[in-house]
Amino acid sequence: MKLPAQVRIVEVGPRDGLQNERQPIAIADKLMLIRRLQDAGLRSIEVAAFVSPRWVPQMADAAAVLTGALADARPGVGYPVLVPNLQGLEAALAAGATEVAVFAAASESFSRHNINCSIAESLARFQPVVERATRARARVRGYVSCVAGCPYEGAVAPAAVAAVASALADMGCEEISLGDTIGVGNPASIARMLEAVMRHLPPQRLAGHYHDTYGMAAANVYASLQLGIATFDASVAGLGGCPYAPGAAGNVATEDLVWLLQGLGLETGVDLDRLVDTAVWISLLLGREPASRVAQALRAKRSSEPQTPHPPA
Repeated sequence: MKLPAQVRIVEVGPRDGLQNERQPIAIADKLMLIRRLQDAGLRSIEVAAFVSPRWVPQMADAAAVLTGALADARPGVGYPVLVPNLQGLEAALAAGATEVAVFAAASESFSRHNINCSIAESLARFQPVVERATRARARVRGYVSCVAGCPYEGAVAPAAVAAVASALADMGCEEISLGDTIGVGNPASIARMLEAVMRHLPPQRLAGHYHDTYGMAAANVYASLQLGIATFDASVAGLGGCPYAPGAAGNVATEDLVWLLQGLGLETGVDLDRLVDTAVWISLLLGREPASRVAQALRAKRSSEPQTPHPPA
């Protein structure tokens, strides 16, 4: 299949990437991260999750972050937020949200560990959330976790993924993001999963969300491109992980994804140099090196290149 000419990137670093950080991150720093990402050309930036601060303390400032992001909003940029229930949705709408996301799992065990209910119960819980968001004219996205494997059950059947994805789409989710939450997928297993889902939904309504635990995220993106998927989630500097999957790495690094796509001749609208600068900045703020291979390589290349001396004043 011919690769899509243009790829949409959904940047999830400010939410998915930061939500498990133990050290408190100032609202000003979160807003600076969002600002730098949009300055680099990202046009969809997931900024926060309206979840219980008891369970996810890092997201306790979700309303302030969304409000701040919208105050600095750029034309053509979306600022989606995650909502787990009606209470979270109402708080998000009150803060100005126009794009929201709900999240389910393709694994019963993961669903119970993550949101303390069965898959069927989670879908029933999300129905009124999607209906209320639709009445408020908010765009709704659906996430499906554990599309390739589960930390409690092992491999997940593609048919199970297709069933949950179809249910979310039927209730009104415009786009379904398929998440390899623990990063165990490979091009063959991801292709099988996508083929099962695409028997029910067209590729235009799907997105790939691939974690890089085993270094397969970029390969899984390429396999997905070949099947017509043209939207991918990514996290700057490879930030993130999963609290219910010990050892799981973050989402594919945005700069690694952009490097791959540019190498394939696909348009992203992202300035890679600015993106790498942002990856280095947020990593240093968190006291670590970027997890991204591209950020590491380009940073090393820059440091080895001779510097042009500035003319005397």
